[in-house]
Amino acid sequence: MKKIFINISLLLSLVITFSSCKKKLADEFNNPELSTKPSIPNFFTAMLNNDRVRPAYWNLRTYLLLQPGVYSQTAAFDNASGVYQQNDGYTGNYWTDFYYASGNGSGVMALYRSIEKTYNGLSAADQATQKVFLEAAKVVLYDQTSKMVDAWGDIPFSQAGNLETNSAIKDAAFDDAKSIYTTCISGLDEAATFFGASTTASTAGFKKQDILLQGSLDMWRRYANSIRLRMLMRMSFLDEATAKTAVNAMLSNTAAYPLIDGGSVANYSPASSDVLLQPLTTNQNTLLNAFTEGSSFYAPDYMLNTAMLPANDPRIPVVFDKFGKTVNGVFVPNATYKAMPITFTSDQQSNNYTSYSTIDSATFLNNLKLPGVVITASEVNFLKAEALERWGSSSAAETAYNTAVSQSVAFYYYLNNLGGGKVAAPDAPTLAAFLNNTNVAYAGTTDQKLAKIWLQKWVHFGVLQSDEAWSEYRRTKFPQLTFVTQTQNGYQLPPTRLVYPSIETAYNSHYSAVQAKDTRTTKIFWDVK
Repeated sequence: MKKIFINISLLLSLVITFSSCKKKLADEFNNPELSTKPSIPNFFTAMLNNDRVRPAYWNLRTYLLLQPGVYSQTAAFDNASGVYQQNDGYTGNYWTDFYYASGNGSGVMALYRSIEKTYNGLSAADQATQKVFLEAAKVVLYDQTSKMVDAWGDIPFSQAGNLETNSAIKDAAFDDAKSIYTTCISGLDEAATFFGASTTASTAGFKKQDILLQGSLDMWRRYANSIRLRMLMRMSFLDEATAKTAVNAMLSNTAAYPLIDGGSVANYSPASSDVLLQPLTTNQNTLLNAFTEGSSFYAPDYMLNTAMLPANDPRIPVVFDKFGKTVNGVFVPNATYKAMPITFTSDQQSNNYTSYSTIDSATFLNNLKLPGVVITASEVNFLKAEALERWGSSSAAETAYNTAVSQSVAFYYYLNNLGGGKVAAPDAPTLAAFLNNTNVAYAGTTDQKLAKIWLQKWVHFGVLQSDEAWSEYRRTKFPQLTFVTQTQNGYQLPPTRLVYPSIETAYNSHYSAVQAKDTRTTKIFWDVK
């Protein structure tokens, strides 16, 4: 790992003392001994307060929009020759934000190791009261680790965080991607079991520090189970037997394996059912600049023109805006929703974008209350639908699919409402007509049904979860996107993984062990379809 010397306790103390713009978080960290005594609760809150989870400017502008958003076509992009080449500096920022408590992320790995070390030094009695923090921190670590593996493959994991654990600087070896997945899946099961078996109510201290789920042990249990379900399904084409056994056990025993599924209710409450990281109450920053500094505010071609318009999708008015032109000082909106063709050149995009749709301003561009999306009921029900279609009852799969699509509609209207949008949610007949549209209706062969599940899940992920959309696109090969071949040698098409950033390859002596497969065409272990 890069040799960066960071005193975690001092860093957190400085952030708390001098960052007046984060008053709410400072309240969570109210501990006069923080600068001299490591505090598990404070490390935990810092771990949750992650701008790589929130839709913060830097994360959207430099990572989600430029890499996975382009590679999954969930974001529009400038059709320039180097559009498929990853930005080494920006992906290096993302990489280091996972490992170190500095910059724009929270340093998930470093903070977890600090929690682990502090916990191991406690008495048995103190460990009993602090274990809830450790188990919740594991869930967050495994969730974020899976995203790193999905982007890069093998990563430093088991030896990462030596500075925090042993106060020693030592390069961490790269762990095998599949073995990391196995560790995370097992660890998530153990964490869910802990939260389910806990006989004590959530403590006031845990509730105060838990800025993600407000101390709900039931929600932490569901969160752990749901990320485990996601990871099992992601590797299901590689090791179907293992995934099938584990997933069927989960879906056949909902009492033992509760999920983030919104109670399987179509018109559910995202605010209380989904895992969402809310913005700080002092937040005054929108995503306007993140989207408009490039071409990312244009409506993506395939999503609007192919997936949504033919289905008369009721999400269109809250995901997109018709846009238009100013004529003689008067804004004239376009007559219909329509995205620019992906085949447009960069010049054509610049000259014609006012005639085409953009993403919605209330939902995305100017929404001060937009939360970070960790996992939603809609995604979980799409996962259930796929598992049931492949290994169980097709009729049960249809129920899960219809629920997932309906919940996605409810989710985007919820986001629009947070941003002050005034679009009325679709009534029951409109939603029923949408579900019965031939482009959406759950009908056809097994392969056709699976294709509809994967397409609708891709639409649901959209730009805010473009990392998940890219992973699922590589896993399933749906939707069947067309990419314009670019002229830059070696970067004619999108990659199948990110190459390691130079900030890692230049400093980690173990890089030689993975150098041979560090290419943009190497596939992640689960990418076998």
